[in-house]
Amino acid sequence: MASELERAAALIREGRLVAFPTETVYGLGANALDAAAVARIFLVKGRPSTSPLIVHVASVEMARELTSEWPEAAERLAGRHWPGPLTLVVPKREHVPEAVTAGLKTVGLRMPAHPMALELIRLSGVPIAAPSANLFMQLSPTSAEHVRAGLGQAVDMILDGGSTPVGIESTVVSLVGERPLLLRTGMISREEIEELVGPVEVAGGPGEGGHAAPGMHARHYSPRTRLVLVRGAAVPAEGRGVYLAPGGRMPADAQSYAAALYATLHQLDGQGLDWIAVEEPPAQPAWEGIRDRLRRASVRA
Repeated sequence: MASELERAAALIREGRLVAFPTETVYGLGANALDAAAVARIFLVKGRPSTSPLIVHVASVEMARELTSEWPEAAERLAGRHWPGPLTLVVPKREHVPEAVTAGLKTVGLRMPAHPMALELIRLSGVPIAAPSANLFMQLSPTSAEHVRAGLGQAVDMILDGGSTPVGIESTVVSLVGERPLLLRTGMISREEIEELVGPVEVAGGPGEGGHAAPGMHARHYSPRTRLVLVRGAAVPAEGRGVYLAPGGRMPADAQSYAAALYATLHQLDGQGLDWIAVEEPPAQPAWEGIRDRLRRASVRA
């Protein structure tokens, strides 16, 4: 594995694309300081230029090198939740390419809690820009096989680290305004953020221009099969489908449910179903990120 990581790091330095595991989902990585390499990410994913990328770092010191201001709130949140599934949006330095940030003057930074991801960044010697390693708006990959099935030969190398333990994308918090702004929910809840930095506002929909964070499109994280959110097992009357509910075909607790969600949807997506009915999860803080992903996955184009 050491030799594979060294080869992957060399590819990153050469401006190539490497898919790698994090604790959330697999990322499609490139040197965050190489605008041409970053452009390949958008091309391979079919991702619009208005959707910024998260930059992965191996230390707080590396994060500070990318930002013109590191607020006290960032220090508190990183101290508690890094490495981990939390992205902090802060003012960027000029050397961070605008291609990474969708032309915005801010950059989203995260220190992943996965040994392979951290070692890849350390060996590369550069921060790594990495959205999920899938086609835009489709299901995020939680295994190397999902990456291979979705992107095929478009990736120069795929590092196989097994299944990702968290299973959905990171919580994203902006620290550039008067008050912290929750841009995307995840498995670190709003309440956990507020314990450290006080009241947190919640973002509305994206405005014109670059989105403040990835994953802000109304439709996102979607299987090809029609996904329907239901209550009380009120599944569609026609066609063939599967019903998923906490404590039924899905785990009863939020952490295990999140870890299993995308893998389950990937599996069902290949079965020729007419629909996947998902019982709406509890309206509780621990389930915020899961509820967000399912709401977006159920929106039809």
